Amino acid sequence: MIYNLTRKTPIASRVKVARNPWQRMKGLMGTGAFLQGEALIITRCQSIHMFFMKFPIDVIFCNKQNNVVGLCANIRPFCLSPIFFKASYAIELPSGTIAASKTQIGDRVQV
Repeated sequence: MIYNLTRKTPIASRVKVARNPWQRMKGLMGTGAFLQGEALIITRCQSIHMFFMKFPIDVIFCNKQNNVVGLCANIRPFCLSPIFFKASYAIELPSGTIAASKTQIGDRVQV
């Protein structure tokens, strides 16, 4: 589960982790659906690409202390996110999750 400790809001209840280089590069490519409550954590990640994706997503970038250092709401297929140099990992989420959880830069998350 991923929870926003600052706002006291849930972010995701079903979480997968992409740890190895292939999993991190692939991310959600080839996924047909991404349901509310699902998340993919990509370790060692400061930016993402949306090449060959079929749907937009939200992305929360966090540092090693689990503080939010970057947000990308509703990033569309075939786009690139900005690079968040302070990020240690990214949390990919269904579009609309950032707004629903009221997550902001500086918030602390619990994974």
